[in-house]
Amino acid sequence: MSEGIIRKALSGFYYVDDGQRVFTCRARGKHRHAGQSPLVGDRVRFTPLEEGAGALDEILPRKNQFYRPAVANIDLLVVVAAQAVPVTDPYLIDRVVAIAESRGCDSLICVNKCDLASGEELARIYEQAGFQTVRLSAQTGEGIEQLRQVIAGKVCAFTGNSGVGKSSLLNALEPDMDLATAQVSDKLGRGRHTTRHVELFRLSCGALAADTPGFSSFDVDHMELGRKEELQYAFREFAPYLGKCRFQDCAHLKEKGCAVLEAVAAGEIPATRHQSYLRLYEEAKAIPDWERNEDKKR
Repeated sequence: MSEGIIRKALSGFYYVDDGQRVFTCRARGKHRHAGQSPLVGDRVRFTPLEEGAGALDEILPRKNQFYRPAVANIDLLVVVAAQAVPVTDPYLIDRVVAIAESRGCDSLICVNKCDLASGEELARIYEQAGFQTVRLSAQTGEGIEQLRQVIAGKVCAFTGNSGVGKSSLLNALEPDMDLATAQVSDKLGRGRHTTRHVELFRLSCGALAADTPGFSSFDVDHMELGRKEELQYAFREFAPYLGKCRFQDCAHLKEKGCAVLEAVAAGEIPATRHQSYLRLYEEAKAIPDWERNEDKKR
């Protein structure tokens, strides 16, 4: 029996990399009976068979997992955004980052297309919130070397709204990769989904990087959220103020004596981040526990 990592899952086949070669594996029936679906990024044990085939025997314990994108064991979520066409709504970034924080996964905010718009305003929000941020351009190469250094040796997933240039950034990091890209629609102001499935690619810097299907403001609501009471811990800049509110059960919405609200008023917490918190709180509040549990079973 050998060990490896699933780099691609497609049509019931799992492509497992043991560090030397990739085996095309089928999962044994016990995984279906246990209700456990292998994910890209899973560390697995498998039995090599003839002609590069294999049988997937065991999924090793995960340190984290995501449902959109469907990946596991991610060290770093690379959230790609832009202040040029399409302009990224900070709320979309905040939603993804909140989910990553709840999974114990760090996030890197990449503001792409800085050759078209500087992205300084967007970058400043997340630098103030305590996130590592890179402004770059897949077209000119600006910031690409910094990105390469940050992701070196990590398992990471590139995510972001459609058209912001996730595939283009991976092509800039690894020119031989030649991932499909598409132009952003002038009429709609958003890109087409050129990435159809999740796949991990080996980069020369030692990273394993996933290019994931893009999302839009229309389908981002399918992404999973934790309970409303847990959401405050997913906003890292809230941490210095938690436990300092007048009321012990403060939800940081509009309560008097709320230390978080005072920090927002003082400019110590970016206002857009708190606005996203309010929207996410209402969304999390509206999701019954049974529905959240059913979503996690998919």
